[in-house]
Amino acid sequence: MDTYSILRQFADSWGLLGMFLVFLWVVLRVFLPGRRAAHENAAGITERASDDLEEHLKKLKSTDEEARP
Repeated sequence: MDTYSILRQFADSWGLLGMFLVFLWVVLRVFLPGRRAAHENAAGITERASDDLEEHLKKLKSTDEEARP
């Protein structure tokens, strides 16, 4: 057997099994009940970022007005 056939046979059997196990691990990790806090934290990132941006823009505007003569 040449190298290609050996690697192809390995990928068809153990590679497929490995990818399936990784897929199951990712799916189970996402839907575990203990991960709720992490998911809620990730869901609020955009809101926190927009609030921080608004505060930063207000500070810049007030500093700009103070610097004007």
